[in-house]
Amino acid sequence: MADTQSSTQQQPEYPENIDAAVLKIAGVVILGVIMSILDITVVNVALPTFQEEFGSATDPLAYSHVAWTVTAYTLALATVIPLTGWAADRFGTKRLFIAAIGLFTAGSVLCAAAQDINQLIAFRVLQGLGGGMIMPLGMTIMTRAAGPNRMGRLMAILGIPMLLGPILGPIIGGWLIENASWHWIFLINLPIGIATVVYAFFALPGDRPEPSESFDFLGMLLLSPGLALFLFGVSSIPEKGTVADPRVWVSMLAGALLMLAFVWHSFRPEHPLLDLRLFRNRNLTISVIVMFLFVAAFFGSLLLVPTYFQQVRGESTLNAGLLVAPQGIGAMVTMPIAGRLVDRIPVGRIVPFGFLGILVGMFPLTQITSETDYWVIVVSLFVMGLGMGATMMPMFTTALKTLTHHEVARGTTLININQQIASSVGVAVMSVLLTNWLPPQRIWYAVVGAWDNPQIVGQIGGQGVVDALLADAGDAFAQTFWVAWVLMLLTLIPVAFLPRKSEPAHLLDAEGATGPAEAPAPPPPH
Repeated sequence: MADTQSSTQQQPEYPENIDAAVLKIAGVVILGVIMSILDITVVNVALPTFQEEFGSATDPLAYSHVAWTVTAYTLALATVIPLTGWAADRFGTKRLFIAAIGLFTAGSVLCAAAQDINQLIAFRVLQGLGGGMIMPLGMTIMTRAAGPNRMGRLMAILGIPMLLGPILGPIIGGWLIENASWHWIFLINLPIGIATVVYAFFALPGDRPEPSESFDFLGMLLLSPGLALFLFGVSSIPEKGTVADPRVWVSMLAGALLMLAFVWHSFRPEHPLLDLRLFRNRNLTISVIVMFLFVAAFFGSLLLVPTYFQQVRGESTLNAGLLVAPQGIGAMVTMPIAGRLVDRIPVGRIVPFGFLGILVGMFPLTQITSETDYWVIVVSLFVMGLGMGATMMPMFTTALKTLTHHEVARGTTLININQQIASSVGVAVMSVLLTNWLPPQRIWYAVVGAWDNPQIVGQIGGQGVVDALLADAGDAFAQTFWVAWVLMLLTLIPVAFLPRKSEPAHLLDAEGATGPAEAPAPPPPH
């Protein structure tokens, strides 16, 4: 009966241009995504404040404890993302998106009301369970609303919150902490969350859930804990400083074994939790490889710049955020252009130029010192932003464009898991390398605290010693940027395999096609 209904559906009419109807849907998604991404960067800024509020600024264990406010959120994201594809098909994207926003908003209010650090960590888990569904659901909603011929332009719109988060997060977080209190970095989500829920209720079109698919319980028991354990081990590397620590390697090994067991299992059920059969799609496979290397290198290096401004140059959190802003501005220049081009030109003729911009922009940062002129850094960041704008959303677009309508929810889940693992690995690797190359930790933190304190300068050994340590720190940042630059250079290898000829989009093949809907391909023989 369902097949008969599907086959009689008429092909949806998608206008050629971005119209008011699709912009209304995009507005809902952008509000939700920008709220979840802003929260990540805002909380990063607040860690020293949490240390003072809930512990002691002089206690070296306090920082590792409060860092769990970030780690717990990341692990919750990793746990819930694999469920999103199935849940979107089962309950419908509209209802699930509204529920995710509601859960994230409720978690934000509870975080603001936390009385101790353990409560805050627990409520951050609740936030992460909602936040983990927002991005993949948003990508699914946008992809289905755009149709195959407008995806590039609409995905460029979705890229706006992904850029504004790293730019505005440190600025908003620094301003709220300095002028109000840390509670407001969470309470600010309350009015935005309520507005998004109301807006989504009226603006998002209803979609038809498909409850016939069985839930892959065994897949969930393998993949979600496996992903969480692996990322827990990776996230522990900066704190432990080595992969040889049992907490690191045991967690990563256990997580990797569970994920390998999931890979073996995922080809058995007809509807696995994460459909690895999608990797039969050549464009999706190449795009996932490119995005993994790109995200690990780019987002790992993204962590370094504000840290350099604060720890080597003595800038405030607010000033550091403002100095990093040119990178986002550069991306905003090229992202709409790339989005329009990718609807007309194969991605293999666009993305290489984006990577070239990133490599050219990042190279001066490999030469950075403790006295590098700010204009050199600002121009470098702007050029990197130009390259990023021509890279990220075209990659998402080409990954999703050749999937069928029914595969989009599973495809976005796969892409978001890939991005989550890549960013965690990139941040962990860059953090460990930077920590190992910086001056000894005890001396280094004394230098960082000596900007306005002549007494500390004297205790260290005078201004000459401080300047020498700062020079060593500048070299440490330069070496770390070299690693990111080489990794970005290696990404050009899979980039060379991106399609350079126009290929048909298949978003309408399984639903709304001009003929009988094709049945899903049977699972491979065992």
